[in-house]
Amino acid sequence: MRIGELARRAGTTVKAVRYYESLGLIAPARLANGYRDCTGDDVRLVREIRSLHGLGIPVERTRPFLECLAAGSAHADDCPASLASYREAIDELGERIEALTARRATLITQLNAAAHRGSGAGASGSRAEDYLTLPADLPAPEADGAAGHLPGTRMPGLALPGTAGRAVRLDRLGSRRAVIYVYPLTGRPGTDLPEGWNSIPGARGCTAEACGFRDHFRDLLEAGAGRVFGLSSQDAGYQSELVERLGLPFAVLSDPAFDLAEALGLPTFEAGGTRLYKRLTMIVRDGVIEHVFHPVFPPDQHAEQVLTWLRENPPAEPAVRGGAGAPPSRRKPGGGTAPAAPMVPA
Repeated sequence: MRIGELARRAGTTVKAVRYYESLGLIAPARLANGYRDCTGDDVRLVREIRSLHGLGIPVERTRPFLECLAAGSAHADDCPASLASYREAIDELGERIEALTARRATLITQLNAAAHRGSGAGASGSRAEDYLTLPADLPAPEADGAAGHLPGTRMPGLALPGTAGRAVRLDRLGSRRAVIYVYPLTGRPGTDLPEGWNSIPGARGCTAEACGFRDHFRDLLEAGAGRVFGLSSQDAGYQSELVERLGLPFAVLSDPAFDLAEALGLPTFEAGGTRLYKRLTMIVRDGVIEHVFHPVFPPDQHAEQVLTWLRENPPAEPAVRGGAGAPPSRRKPGGGTAPAAPMVPA
């Protein structure tokens, strides 16, 4: 069949088919007169490209799926490379969702500030301000070495609920650095904290710490952080209220069962008969804990400490796989050869 018939059967345009051909995704045979001689296999490839594009996978990144079909698989996603491409697309969508959530939180903060400007209303003079002002004699936690085993450890395959509306897989946070600050308990206006909270080293200051990460959020991203998360044992509803009230531009994760503590051996303590996380921060890259801050003090300045570390420790460039030289060639779905695409971790 000619290219026009191929386009009609695949439900697309001739221009689109020519674009796919220019990328090497399809390679119809040529007749002696130069016309394309398209087949049913070409129709199947074009339909697959359109289907994947409808799922949000860019046309240029459909090659693993087409190669899976060309290798004789019944489905384009029967191959490991196809599954890796799915995961990569899902991770990118997750980052976009979080970015939009952060933008929404920033707009809410701006709206609240503008609405209360000059009205005398708002948090000033209320109990909310109490959580942001730390006592001058706040006791500092001791360096107990409870997190010394963490650097170099792989993150477990846990999925914790987050305030962005989806669970977050801790072992799939991407190749850019993720900042996860773990804290004991955020206070809420009108709700009493555990008795003697101010006298427990490392307990007080969670709200002030969260506001620090909020205020330095853009600085952290510019310094190389790909994502920022808060994490505590409080339930998802409590965390959502916190994000809304403080206008946090990042997701806060909930781990009431202390699954992460059990998987990594994270330090905890008890207050008022309740088990809580000790404060620490992990820098995670490619699923591995790169650096840990513990103990953390003072909490209201911790975001600046993390920011300074990121600026002073730029990530090393990843090693080139396969050594020096040009990458090996491989067969295109429709014939010919194309440079091998980089492998994507599954």
